[in-house]
Amino acid sequence: MALDAAKKQEIVKKFGRNENDTGSTAVQIALLSTRIAELTEHLKSFKKDHSSRLGLLKLVGQRRRLMRYLKRTDKEGYAKLIAELGIRDNI
Repeated sequence: MALDAAKKQEIVKKFGRNENDTGSTAVQIALLSTRIAELTEHLKSFKKDHSSRLGLLKLVGQRRRLMRYLKRTDKEGYAKLIAELGIRDNI
């Protein structure tokens, strides 16, 4: 279920300030969004995989907290990020 290195590096290049910026809030939200999308597809096939469902809920909560922080600190960056990722603004 984990992201491979090439895909992760591509996300870091797209959303980070530079190619080594893996810790910024935007990069973390983008990485979590990709993992959430993959887990959602997995759970469509395997409906009874409850441990993955719990992991998905943890990831969604973590992304929600990061999005709340980003909205509080950088409103323009937040708006740009949710537009690029296609995430609803429900925070």
